[in-house]
Amino acid sequence: MTAAQPDASPARGREEVALLAALVERGALSGQEAAWAEKTHRREGGWIGSSLAAHGLVSRRELYGALAACLGLDFVDLLAEPPEAELLHPEQLHSMMSDWWCPWQITGEGSDRTLVVATADPERLPGDRLRDVFNVRHLRLAITTDWDILQTVLSVGSETIADHAASALERARPELSARFGPSLSQKLFALALVLGLLGLAIWDPFVGLATLLWLLSSLFCISILTKGLLFWAGARSVRAERERRLRYVIEHGHPPRARVIPDAELPVYTILVPCYHEANVLPKLVDNIAELDYPRSKLQVLLLLEADDVETLEAAKALRFPDYLRIVILPDGAPRTKPRACNIGLGLARGEFLVIYDAEDRPEPGQLRDVVARFREGDDELGCIQARLNYFNTEQNFLTRMFTLEYSMWFDYILPGLDKLKVPIPLGGTSNHFKVSVLRELGGWDPWNVTEDADLGIRATALGYRVATIDSTTWEEACSVWWPWIRQRTRWIKGYMVTTIVHTRSVIGLYRATGWRGVASLLFFIAGTPIAFLLNPIVLLLGLYGILALPLPNFRLPSYLSMLSLVTLVLGSSTMALLTAMAAQRRRQWSIIGYSLCNPAYWLLHSTAAWRALFQLVRDPSGWEKTPHGLATGPDEPPSAADG
Repeated sequence: MTAAQPDASPARGREEVALLAALVERGALSGQEAAWAEKTHRREGGWIGSSLAAHGLVSRRELYGALAACLGLDFVDLLAEPPEAELLHPEQLHSMMSDWWCPWQITGEGSDRTLVVATADPERLPGDRLRDVFNVRHLRLAITTDWDILQTVLSVGSETIADHAASALERARPELSARFGPSLSQKLFALALVLGLLGLAIWDPFVGLATLLWLLSSLFCISILTKGLLFWAGARSVRAERERRLRYVIEHGHPPRARVIPDAELPVYTILVPCYHEANVLPKLVDNIAELDYPRSKLQVLLLLEADDVETLEAAKALRFPDYLRIVILPDGAPRTKPRACNIGLGLARGEFLVIYDAEDRPEPGQLRDVVARFREGDDELGCIQARLNYFNTEQNFLTRMFTLEYSMWFDYILPGLDKLKVPIPLGGTSNHFKVSVLRELGGWDPWNVTEDADLGIRATALGYRVATIDSTTWEEACSVWWPWIRQRTRWIKGYMVTTIVHTRSVIGLYRATGWRGVASLLFFIAGTPIAFLLNPIVLLLGLYGILALPLPNFRLPSYLSMLSLVTLVLGSSTMALLTAMAAQRRRQWSIIGYSLCNPAYWLLHSTAAWRALFQLVRDPSGWEKTPHGLATGPDEPPSAADG
């Protein structure tokens, strides 16, 4: 009934037997269905009512109506008979959601006033506190459904919820919010750098230009070498894991088996699916969630939809969703971003763990179980686990092939390398699994940061939590049209720029929290990624000038700078081609491995997006460019396990 697992007390057992009997007596459940429900409940644990509803045996109205009859209480339909508005205090909304209660009405007068409370779980009702808050002497209980309470909270508390989702982080930790731009010290540093280079150019144009070109080439080299270092660390981690598995097979005669957690010991898991203009992929979403190997009674899936997205809303209402999947129409508010939607979902989460999936995502069926086992084996500092991402429409066109090569390198080697080196991990936009308690402690997502995932990974590390990776893949749809790809990559690169600004407001504070490795990762990896894309065309031109030995107008590059430009061009192109080819080899993606040689052309697309991102950083730092999904053509099944 709630995220917490009820104890298996005799009283609880008698209540559940009585509930089944009442449902059978009312004709809502057959005797055969009741027997099946008992068997399923013994395996899954939790409250038997959750099993009945999750498996579609009864409706919530039938379930909670029968519960009210068993307890000798009235049943209240909060949608037909809404509570008195003055009773709904904004500061009580969180408690109403976590403990499943709602003040309905007050009867009596003076010292004999009675508060009628509608609840979905009488055992969790904070009775003494309610008497104090509402200044009443007596409480009288009525039963309602948990969905009625959720809808009431969303309807009545929409302004409070929207304000909290947009502003909670900036109020609690303004120094970590992207809503505020560069600090004064950052502005002064940038100004000093520009003035220094300008002064050098005025003093001696030759020295000034040579210094600038040397600086640009060096920054590009450092960024590429950082990726190479992280790839090397990730490759060592992958090789060590293979050797460990091989030794285990030699010693035991079979591969290591993952710890199997019995269904009864699994916690409630919340899945957030933020959608915007994605009506075409909703049917696949239902199928993909249904394929997860996890007890249905312990899933809470929240489909987060914007009120003005009429097409997706109508498509969602036309589908027959399972009971564990709930449509949540988000309160209107700014900024209109995915992290704001996820913050609202976090406020409604009942699970011990939470994951974000995009509407088109196809996680491996055992991913939730694997993550729970990993969390159980970890320590209290493990706050988030990132699954690997890859694409199911690899063969569609040039863009999807290059995108797949890039993701194979990023998630199969770069992120494991960050994990091995114990430095902050920029999360992917999906399939990051959190402890809900830790996520709330971190303040949720920053709604003003367009790469809220990367920002949250760094913030988690800065506040003392670890982010780990897991060898489980979620298959996504690679963007296959060049202009939406440019827009998507613009948002990602702009978000890396914003994240760099946020976390370099206090380099000393970051050093104290993460050490020199954390500072180096932020500067050379998070900041280095957009810098490399911005500098790529400049380095390319300088390299071609060096190869062709052409003079610049009225200026000839010194030999050491020509050599540096040439080495930078060759190093950058060959390194990225080698790394993506190795990543493709690991996943046995033989049909696309040759496309790794096309990285220079692919990087020019990145550079286009990077310069758009720099322009938007000044003009509209929080602007969100939505990526369309459902554009894949041809086979849409992910590769087999042997291929991945």
